[in-house]
Amino acid sequence: MIAKFFRINGLVQGVGFRPTVYRIARELGLNGEVFNDAEGVGVVLEGEDNQVLAFPEAMRQGKPPLARIDYIHMSDTPVKGYTDFTITESQEGKVKTAITADAATCKACLEDMFTPGNRRYRYAFTNCTHCGPRFTITKHLPYDRPQTTMAPFKMCPQCQKEYTDPLDRRFHAQPNACPVCGPELCFENARGEAIEGDPIDLTIDAIRAGKIVAVKGLGGFHLVCDARNPQAVAELRQRKGRDEKALAVMMANAKSAALYAEISEAARSILESVARPIVLLPKKANIDLPGIADGLSDIGIMLPYTPVHWLLFHSLAGKPDGAQWTESLCLNEMLVMTSANRSGEPLVIGNDEALEKLSGIADFFLLHNRDILTRCDDSVVRMVGEKPIFIRRSRGYAPEAIKFDQAIEPTFAAGAYLKNTAALTRDEDVFLTQHIGDLENTQTTEAYREAASHLAHLYEIKPQVVVSDAHPDFFSTRYAAKLADETHAKFFSIYHHAAHIGVAMAELNRKEPTLGLALDGVGLGPGKEIWGGELLMVKRTGFERWGTLLPLPLPGGDIAAHEPRRMGASVLTLLKKESLIEKFFPTLPNAAHFGSLVTNCKLSPASSSVGRLFDALSALLGLCDIQHDEARAAMLLESTAYKAVPHVHRDGFEIKGGQLNLLPFLDKIVCAHSSLDTQSVSQWAADFHATLACGLVQLTLRACRQTDYRGPIALTGGCMANRILTACLVNELHAQNMESYYPQKVPAGDGGLALGQVWLAHLALEAQADQFIFEGDR
Repeated sequence: MIAKFFRINGLVQGVGFRPTVYRIARELGLNGEVFNDAEGVGVVLEGEDNQVLAFPEAMRQGKPPLARIDYIHMSDTPVKGYTDFTITESQEGKVKTAITADAATCKACLEDMFTPGNRRYRYAFTNCTHCGPRFTITKHLPYDRPQTTMAPFKMCPQCQKEYTDPLDRRFHAQPNACPVCGPELCFENARGEAIEGDPIDLTIDAIRAGKIVAVKGLGGFHLVCDARNPQAVAELRQRKGRDEKALAVMMANAKSAALYAEISEAARSILESVARPIVLLPKKANIDLPGIADGLSDIGIMLPYTPVHWLLFHSLAGKPDGAQWTESLCLNEMLVMTSANRSGEPLVIGNDEALEKLSGIADFFLLHNRDILTRCDDSVVRMVGEKPIFIRRSRGYAPEAIKFDQAIEPTFAAGAYLKNTAALTRDEDVFLTQHIGDLENTQTTEAYREAASHLAHLYEIKPQVVVSDAHPDFFSTRYAAKLADETHAKFFSIYHHAAHIGVAMAELNRKEPTLGLALDGVGLGPGKEIWGGELLMVKRTGFERWGTLLPLPLPGGDIAAHEPRRMGASVLTLLKKESLIEKFFPTLPNAAHFGSLVTNCKLSPASSSVGRLFDALSALLGLCDIQHDEARAAMLLESTAYKAVPHVHRDGFEIKGGQLNLLPFLDKIVCAHSSLDTQSVSQWAADFHATLACGLVQLTLRACRQTDYRGPIALTGGCMANRILTACLVNELHAQNMESYYPQKVPAGDGGLALGQVWLAHLALEAQADQFIFEGDR
């Protein structure tokens, strides 16, 4: 007879972990106890030595679906003579465990919901330890009901029995509820007046009538309408002020989604995962859905992930019995599910807030009386070949940790200005906040404060290191500087594009000098230049620039980012063909004399941005003169290129003095302008992607020869969201026998920047550097 204490850490609370320990201990014939505490899960086992020592492997093999075991540490403990195995109450202490992300409804709960006679038949808050809300309802750890927004709902005797039965899958499921004791739905008009009837059926009736319904979900509200009703979609766009940006849609299952999109096995596995992100999928030929993703090759589709979503499709399907329909039935119905907010503002999460802010947008409201503690927008994923790349990492993934291979100093990273997420570290874990968005107004900056504070409170983290972007005017930079001052923490500022390379280094746990391409819209360079197409060597104490794109003037400054026609005019001027500006862009103000603005360096600062280069080409090909949403011109260019097979124009670029010049390729397009048609525009667009990639790889090879660099090439920045460009870069590097890596755990763009900030600040501290610096062009 021996006794051992096992400390288990990871994602081990709120996922049915203790019942699994209970079951395995009973199967092994062991006595003892299991409990939650702030560090994770503690297990005391007594029994025969071979049975006790078999426990760790049995636990790893039989862990619950949502659990992640980071380590199991075994130590000796005195034999106390336990006569049974029990699950004991949670214990307090310093928080070392983590909270799981919200998880999509599991198959067992769907069976409960759609089996007539089951006490949870069509109940909108059905969940168990394998599914349901976690992060969005949790105030603090340990993850127990009083620490969640389910605290006001007292369980009825039947729910309490499930909750206390170790062999029930709802044992200690903190959001456990039923129609007798749990949250309830209600359906209201825009004046906040309740309407009698089944709230789900009333919602479907309104949607079928062409109305817009604000639906309260897990991490906020969605605005919902019939995606196949062009009038309803147009009305939603007009009311929300969303001109061009694609709208995400929800379909019943992958079989239904395949009616509209091409779905690979890898894409399907992500589409059906417990995270249930929006997946950007190639549209099938001849698909016409006006107003959904006009002009784009991809459509953003997600599957139901809450009971409310499933109930909506259940009603659309005619309320079939059993859960088989959730996988087997092919439904043509498609619902727009777009974030419920006015453009530029944070996601709405409260009932009163929704009625106040959305009454001019939504005709009706599907509400419930369970509070959302933390706003959390939908995640967005895209496939590059068979690998996923995050566009937005939020619901379903946040705040699950990115793991380092060693403990680092408690650090707060403030992130970027656009597509912001912040990060906090604890030991080997980096916790990124959910997607916050662009920090351009007081509502969003307040949401940023809330998210950062909640994460620090949840995990009891007091940062000793604070790191920000080097741009002094970002709200996130000012917030970080103030936090460092208040907490007497070490403060680092990291230049934007070095932090992008740092993201890939962090995912690889790489400390060695790393050569990488940082390709995006804009970021501040060390001399206050506007960077965006950089080849950098990043190391422990700083970075060097080994290459860049030929800078293009930005006529009028920031306005050029919203008017691709200005970038087109900039290119024409550099080609000494400014006389063609009026012909190419007749609506451009003062087009006949626009070249003088381009050559005025005070009014037209230069930028090496790849994003602005894409804008120029999109304008020259007649795809986009003005863009109301970021990267619209580039997305149209990519979608056009998707129709052709890309070819490299070896004479389309030049490399001089470490600068990659694509003007020769652009000159070809200008010369071919009079003969452009739909097919040739697609071919030019595709060829541009391939030629740009070839030029960037040649620039990289030049740096590799000069530095004798033999490591992986990091491919980072927001332009990596471009599937064609990323694939061309990967293939071109592979053809040169070079390894490449692009971020796959966080977005390659600004949404993942905080991870790179954390890693580079850590490397600088390891090297005992006071700052992370730029060491000049090479």
